[in-house]
Order: sequence, then C-alpha cells, then structure tokens
Amino acid sequence: MIVLGLTGSIGMGKSTTADLFRREGVAVFDADLCVHALYRGAAYEPVKARFPSVAKDGAIDRALLGALVLNDSVAMADLEGIIHPAVAEARRQFLQVERNSGAAVAVVDVPLLFETGGFRHVDAVAVVSASSAEQRRRVLERPGMTEAKFLAIQQKQMPDAEKRRRSHFLIQTDRGLEAARRQISFIIAALRQVDR
Repeated sequence: MIVLGLTGSIGMGKSTTADLFRREGVAVFDADLCVHALYRGAAYEPVKARFPSVAKDGAIDRALLGALVLNDSVAMADLEGIIHPAVAEARRQFLQVERNSGAAVAVVDVPLLFETGGFRHVDAVAVVSASSAEQRRRVLERPGMTEAKFLAIQQKQMPDAEKRRRSHFLIQTDRGLEAARRQISFIIAALRQVDR
C-alpha cells in the first residue's frame, strides 16, 4: 500500500482536497479531526493538567488553547509532547486497517507534515496550493481571523514555495473543483500503478 501525505498551508484548500480523495474512494486520516477528538477524549486530562484554564465542560477549548500556545514555544512544545504521540498511534492504527483491507492507496492529511517530520513516514507527498492572494482571501474570511493571527500562523508554517519544492505532487486549488478533481484522479492512478 502506498501512503500519501497530504499537506498545505492554511487557506490552501486542504480540507476540500481531502474530501475529493474520499469521493474517489481513498481513505483519509485527518490529523486535525484526530486532535479534536483527543481534546474531548484521551488527551483531555493531560492537556487540562498542563493548561487548566482551557478546560471547559469536559473538553478542551481550542480557541483558548491556541491563544495560549501560539506565541509561546515552551507551551507549544509541551502541548505537542502530549498530542503528537497519540496522533501517531491513531495514524498507525488507521494505516493497519487500510493495509488489512487491501487498499492500494491511503492518505494521511497532516497540515504540518514537513514541519513535524511526518514526511518521513509516508511514501509520497502531495501539497495543496493556491496563489498567495487567494490564500489570504480564504483565511481572512474565517470567523475570528485577523491579519495578525494569520501572519502568526504563517510564520509557524514552512513557506508554500518550499513545500512545493519538496513534494512529489502539486494540487492547485485556485482553478476550480473540477481541475482539482482531475489532478487528484491522476495522482491516485499514478500511485496505484506504483503499488502493483
């Protein structure tokens, strides 16, 4: 089975792209959704113990947590020390299920695939990209997003040009859904050929 890492900076269209892979019959492990589930489950107590002010009604308030760790490298490292091992285990289990089912291709959707070293655990990488103007427009349309917050997030992410350079496949998302779907179909066909 070929494991494809799917990544892209904020506002590039990665979630929509992951959905397009699903529509093509490829299973996708979504690291963000996994983290959200962990905040309501197994990671709740450890995160609450380290960051007591972010625990609300049996779950971790992600907005409060994000504000707390965004510009604090020690706090961010502590959070990652709690979350990353749990996400890695969930990903391992997902991939085992897909291998056992005989899947030719599985996708792991990880926003910080390069930044966290996750690219070492996949066979190929597809980066989702769009023009910087389109990225900015998409991000600033999000509820609660500000220019300052957008810039802070961008500074924590590898530049788009570097992600493109390091990836095996590029999915350009500012040319419409049908164009993105065609790119994804091509990638899946290519990976299925490799898996034979």
